[in-house]
Amino acid sequence: MSSTLPRPLARLGVLVLALLTALAAAVALASSASAHVTVSSGDAAPGGFGKLTFRVPNESDTASTVALRVSIPEEAAMASLRYEAEPGWTVTMTTTDLQTPLENHGEQVTSYVSVVEFRAADGGGIRPGEFAEFALSGGPFPEVDQVTFPTVQTYSDGTEAAWIEPTVEGQAEPERPAPVLTLGGGTSGSDGAAEPADGASGDTVSSDTTQTDTAASATESADAGSSTGTVALVLSIVAVLLGLGGVALGWRAGRRTVGT
Repeated sequence: MSSTLPRPLARLGVLVLALLTALAAAVALASSASAHVTVSSGDAAPGGFGKLTFRVPNESDTASTVALRVSIPEEAAMASLRYEAEPGWTVTMTTTDLQTPLENHGEQVTSYVSVVEFRAADGGGIRPGEFAEFALSGGPFPEVDQVTFPTVQTYSDGTEAAWIEPTVEGQAEPERPAPVLTLGGGTSGSDGAAEPADGASGDTVSSDTTQTDTAASATESADAGSSTGTVALVLSIVAVLLGLGGVALGWRAGRRTVGT
């Protein structure tokens, strides 16, 4: 007697394998949909001043996030940039000379803050299952619609997650997209409403954004990640249902083949 499986059953095995592979990919997408480092602002506008909030989820199951290094490219250089003090974290700001000086209140600015690094105290950091937010305040922002901030996340086990890949319109999102800030129609720095008092960069300042604004930003980001995860979950369920239908049909075909 031949040990070769009937053709319908062989096809059934291939179908089940494909189903399991698709399901695993969909579950992975759902679990990572909201795990990106992101940046948002409620008041940043082209040519104006505003507050930037970097949301940093911890992706590791065993290690804590102990450092976050945010790079500001020269095309996004700001004459004034400050950080919000975060308990348990120290901040280092690196300045770089500008090839083209900036104008700020009639004065030329020849250097800018190009790197901001947040580092946790020993034993601290963002533990598995947690996230944290880090804020910067500055301007004026460039006269563009979007600004990209390549960011590197460092873990306590020495590994790094480099969020530096560009997002290209019309193409699939990269695995490690760099945080992108969309500049909206917030308050401009021309009237002094959102501008730091002395216009200096690299000083520590406290946030002037209300808790309501922060909660709204958090809800918006969470909803976005949840929506992507929901889509992936729905696709997974559809794949399972289709697969179960294929299994049933294949099983019935196999029985008819064996019976004949």
